[in-house]
Formats: sequence, C-alpha cells, structure tokens
Amino acid sequence: MEVMIAMVGLGLMIGLSGTGSACGLVISGQAVMGMIKKRPDAFGTGLAMAAAPATQGLYGFVAYILYSQKITPELTMWQAGIVLGAGLAVGIVCCISAIYQGIICASGIAAYGSGHNVFGQTLVLAAFPEFYAILSLVVAILMQGLMKI
Repeated sequence: MEVMIAMVGLGLMIGLSGTGSACGLVISGQAVMGMIKKRPDAFGTGLAMAAAPATQGLYGFVAYILYSQKITPELTMWQAGIVLGAGLAVGIVCCISAIYQGIICASGIAAYGSGHNVFGQTLVLAAFPEFYAILSLVVAILMQGLMKI
C-alpha cells in the first residue's frame, strides 16, 4: 500500500508539471504564430519568450528523479505520505504556474508583434510565477529530510 501511495506522488510530480508546461507552451506558441504573421523576422525573439513555461516540466522531472530513488519495498506510511505530499506540491504549483506563465508570455509576444519592445519586461514578469515553481521544488527537496532514509 505504501509503495502505491508513493507511486501516485511520483505520477503527480511528473504528470501535473508536464501537463502545465505543455499547456503553457501551447498558449505562448499560439501567440508566436500570430506574431510571425506581422513580423516574420521576430521568430527568434518570440521563441525565446514562448519557451519559458517548459521549465516547470523540468522541475517535476527533477523531483521525480530525487524521489524515485527513495521508493523501496520497506517504505513506511509516513515516507509514502511525504512522497505524495511532495508530488502534490510540485505537481500543482508547477502546473498552474506554467499555464499562467504561458499567458504572460503570450501577452508579451503579442505586444512585441505589434511593434513594442517588451522582451525584457515580459521575461521579468514571467519570472514571478517561475519563482513559485522553483519554491515548490525546493520545498520538495527539503521534505526529503523528513523521510529519514
């Protein structure tokens, strides 16, 4: 039972963070497609802004790697609960932050396509939801200390 609970946590880490990144990338990617209709020369700049939501999926993957090494048949219910909690924390925060980061990036891409030089401002604003995704990964790493393995 404990291993099943921990496996659900691992699935949430990678599944939710990857889903959020995919959604955020679609949102920002659609904006790039609209932008290059007006400014085909700006594809590289749009691509740089559109790629930001990809990182949350990587955070989920890092958490998965760190926790998957802790899953053994001797896992206690306490330890399984920590893996599940870490999976929920990383998965939910990364999912939501990636989607909203994609929306921020899409707005910046649209503004850039209209001739406004907002590349730097867009990346600064995109860093705000990114911070919480990083924070969720840091908390998940710190939670490993509670496992006592």
